[in-house]
Amino acid sequence: MAVKLASRRGGDDDMVEAHEINVTPFIDVMLVLLIVFMVAAPLATVDVGVDLPASTAAPQPRPEKPIFVSLKPDLSLALGEEMVPREALTSALDSVTGGNKDERIFLRADKAVSYGDLMAAMNLLRDAGYLKVALVGLDGSAVQP
Repeated sequence: MAVKLASRRGGDDDMVEAHEINVTPFIDVMLVLLIVFMVAAPLATVDVGVDLPASTAAPQPRPEKPIFVSLKPDLSLALGEEMVPREALTSALDSVTGGNKDERIFLRADKAVSYGDLMAAMNLLRDAGYLKVALVGLDGSAVQP
């Protein structure tokens, strides 16, 4: 910030002070920031409704003896066809897989189950050490419009 003081000569009562700041660079920077935010703001928001379609992927070959964990609408879990309490899921999976944590687990969930509850079931499997989880769904030909 520069201040220019005029010297007094004789009877001059005109004291010229320059308290002016050059605002042109400030305005230029503000306009650039405005343009950046105008471009970036629509990209940062996601308000697109999602209606996920059925999978059209080719079905993978089924293993000899797949291990299915089913999540029912009442949020109860079943291993194969046997009901399993949530706290006993780890020990039940270990007995079925022989402790092999690399075994693929097929997770089936009723479509009435919320996304959060499905994620909770996946977290149970992850906490048990089973990281290879496949989600089971209908193939494209079985979907009703």
